[in-house]
This record gives sequence, structure tokens and C-alpha cells, in this order.
Amino acid sequence: MGRLFVVSLEGKVYSCKHCRTHLALCEDVVSKSFHSRHGKAYLFSKVSNISLGEKEDRLMMTGLHTVADIFCVGCGSIVGWKYETAHEKNQKYKEGKSVLERVKIAGPDGNNYWINHESQVGGSDADDA
Repeated sequence: MGRLFVVSLEGKVYSCKHCRTHLALCEDVVSKSFHSRHGKAYLFSKVSNISLGEKEDRLMMTGLHTVADIFCVGCGSIVGWKYETAHEKNQKYKEGKSVLERVKIAGPDGNNYWINHESQVGGSDADDA
């Protein structure tokens, strides 16, 4: 596969909770109102130090989307997903953006987020954007 290069981000950073690899900057948060099977999630305009899984169609709370899972390049953990295609016209703003699940990342202050056991189990997507 070749040599792995990890980019160090400067500023307030969200990182992988397992290996602390930098994933995104606070300034790249588009929305904090997203949800996943494990609780809250954040939509980012760009993320770093990730690899993408296979594209697949998923029926989410806001309709059908073509997405790819996001893996941390440091440890290989799934940390979220990337929107490749939104099939609903009013969801097109998500295309090319990525979602990181809070339970799988460490916040800019270094704290881990934990699973909210009252969180909704089901499809994953935003309540409102």
C-alpha cells in the first residue's frame, strides 16, 4: 500500500479516540445536530487522515444517500461516513461532506465523548441541518 503519511492539524482539533490521530478542525464543523446509531454526530466540510470504504446506498432518516464509511488511517477504526450522493433535492448540501460520530472521537479539549444509552437506535442522519 505504500508509506503512510499523517497530517498534523493546527488549532482546535477533533481526533480519533483510540489513537489520537487528528481528524478535523473545529472551524470545519458545519452542523452539530446530526445523529448516528451511537448518539450525536457532527457534519464537517473536510476531514483529514482518513480512508474511505466502499460506496453504498443507505436509507437514512432524511432519505436515500450514497455514502462511504470513514476509517482512521492511524488505527483503522470506523469514525463516521462521507456523503457521496444525496438522492433528495433538499439534501444536496451534504454531498462531499463527512460525519464524525462523537462517541468515536476526542474533542478539542482532549475529552472523549461517551455513548448516550438513551440515544436512538436506528437509521443515522441529521434531525435538522
